[in-house]
Amino acid sequence: MEKMRIMLVDDEERYLKTTKKLIEKKGFEVLTAQSGKEALEKLKPQNIHVVILDVKMPEMDGNQTLKAIKTLYPLVEVIMLTGHASLDSAINGLKSGANDYLMKPADIDEIMEKAEKAFEKRQRLEDKIRIAQTKKYMRSPREILKDDDE
Repeated sequence: MEKMRIMLVDDEERYLKTTKKLIEKKGFEVLTAQSGKEALEKLKPQNIHVVILDVKMPEMDGNQTLKAIKTLYPLVEVIMLTGHASLDSAINGLKSGANDYLMKPADIDEIMEKAEKAFEKRQRLEDKIRIAQTKKYMRSPREILKDDDE
């Protein structure tokens, strides 16, 4: 089974370092980015499954980054993270395709629980895509015999 790869996106360097270490101790691969733009650049060459994304960041905020991620990488699951409680930003994030929403400071176990649920959702979507692709290329014996008769 494929191991979950996570990206943490937050403009607070200390938070990134600490959270990355805690997640790596649990055996997961973690990439970090300090801005939305950096996250989008790092997503290109990587197969990231779950992004944990801070809402409040300079230049490109979390909701703008979320929309860009969902446009460019629709299978990437995103969990919004904020220290600034705002029902509006939560609703906007969820409407834009966020998988879930967490408040800072979030307990590492809570972050991992949400990330694992998001990863499972992505795996189910990938399975559905594989099945649909397989069905597209599989033909019934009747179709094969019909082609032989022609």
